[in-house]
Amino acid sequence: MSPITEGSRTWLAEADCDLGALRSLVERDADPGDHPSAERIERNVPLYDSARLRALTSTPKSLRAVRDELVRTLLDGPGILVLKGAFADTAVVDRASEVFRALIEEERAAGTARGDHFAKPGANDRVWSALDKVALRAPEVFADYYANDMLALVAESWLGPAYQVTSQVNVVNPGGAAQNAHRDYHLGFLSQERAAAYPAHVHRLSPVLTLQGAVAHCDMPVESGPTLYLPYSQKYELGYLAWRLPEFVEYFDAHHVQLPLEKGDAAFFNPALFHAAGHNRSAGVRRMANLLQISSAFGRAMETVDREAVANAVFPVLLRRKAEGISEDWLRRVVAAAAEGYPFPTDLDLDPPVGGLAPPSQADTVLRALAEDWAPERLRRELRESAERRRS
Repeated sequence: MSPITEGSRTWLAEADCDLGALRSLVERDADPGDHPSAERIERNVPLYDSARLRALTSTPKSLRAVRDELVRTLLDGPGILVLKGAFADTAVVDRASEVFRALIEEERAAGTARGDHFAKPGANDRVWSALDKVALRAPEVFADYYANDMLALVAESWLGPAYQVTSQVNVVNPGGAAQNAHRDYHLGFLSQERAAAYPAHVHRLSPVLTLQGAVAHCDMPVESGPTLYLPYSQKYELGYLAWRLPEFVEYFDAHHVQLPLEKGDAAFFNPALFHAAGHNRSAGVRRMANLLQISSAFGRAMETVDREAVANAVFPVLLRRKAEGISEDWLRRVVAAAAEGYPFPTDLDLDPPVGGLAPPSQADTVLRALAEDWAPERLRRELRESAERRRS
């Protein structure tokens, strides 16, 4: 029998996992010619200067070229990229950090236990569902933060329009142990047996439904434990069945890379990349990152977000900023993070397509409200009626 080649098999099995096959994919050097927009490549990770990317994406043609490069990097290249200075104004990051810290203290005082997917409960400080918590508590902070053009650039490059943002804050305190190496959502959260029940084409599909990201909310020297990565490991088809196996864990531990980050930098990676939060060996760095899991319009986000409440909370800010002359692109980026951009599922008896193939999405309604300067109460009423129409 001829050997089964990557991409040709229908079902995957743990018994087929082969460390040699992984090594053949990851033991290579990234070619700078594949990343012409990058400032440099460090330990197989392309580092992009965000100011340069802003200049390079100033026309539709150059924007498409950069998007092509980012997609190739995440899909067939190292699987990870770093946007240096993604937040040029780090004061925006600091204001968000203040909100995060207040949420952490309130939840700690309330005695709410915070688990972790791949580390011991209590090892880190976590804020789950941070997106809507920040929007409801500090809508101005939310708007300034999620108006970021670099976040939108990489999200739309990888996922296309109508992506869904979710956010979890993670603080690894001094002495905090590293996570176990893993892959992420969707198949990364299933047991071996459950993951193997999905055909191979679903294993290939799963990573393109999600973009993983992390914004550095403080300077992160290597001793503070920034995330560990194994570049190119997203290309290993059996990786969702392999990452728990001892020989793969040992290989990751011996061959991962780790890069320092500065406040305002952002790292984005393919969720199939083998990765893990590092061990914080620093004396006093509370390593804070905003972990972004951004989902395709056609996928399911991990967290439930009350996007109706988020949109209503942020809308007065958007109206005010519009009146002050902020750009339409700025407004659209905030709406993309706040509101649901995809109109389905819905009840087509109550919410039929009118003038097209689909009814308006929640984001469409918010953008219309901005264009027509609706009063916040009118938007609140329309979003509530729309939500009722969508219920079966």
